[in-house]
Amino acid sequence: MKPFAVDPDDPRSHHERMVAGDWYIAEDPEIQRAYRLALRVTARFNDIYAQAPEASQGVLAPLLGELGEGAHVRAPLRVDYGSRLFIGEGTFVNFGLVALDVVDVRIGARCQLGPNIQLLTAVHPLEADPRGEGWEAAEPITIGDDVWLGGGVIVCPGVTIGARSVIGAGSVVTSDVPADSLAVGSPARVIREL
Repeated sequence: MKPFAVDPDDPRSHHERMVAGDWYIAEDPEIQRAYRLALRVTARFNDIYAQAPEASQGVLAPLLGELGEGAHVRAPLRVDYGSRLFIGEGTFVNFGLVALDVVDVRIGARCQLGPNIQLLTAVHPLEADPRGEGWEAAEPITIGDDVWLGGGVIVCPGVTIGARSVIGAGSVVTSDVPADSLAVGSPARVIREL
């Protein structure tokens, strides 16, 4: 968890601070415009998906940082901004992904994400006063190629999951998982190499 400290002389906008992963206020008008755009696009994607799953991917692709060739995302999908979510080629995302993409969420190629996955980059101050004032920050999430996340997995801010690893259903991943590992539990622990 990053300590809360804000330089009052920092000339950057809250949006610039957010993208850098530094402390910012989410109610900033520029940030809210991006958030509302993501709400509109994902609502349209979620509505279209039931009638035309393949066509819905074309609605989603312009919002995302990347939707790789052959990747498929099932509805419903929830994102903060979409533009910081990168999904590699051939990756399958099952129903109910929540990706709080305040900063980059990078999902590799040929991954399998089970239903109701949460990828959470946002962090909040431990101190009540700045938290009450709306300050927040973020740390990126990286998921390597050929990773399988079981249903209901939660990946916390700043975590990297190495290539070819498997995370058991319902696990809460609070720290990095090396490549070629099986991790399970809350918090997730590596129980063997693959």
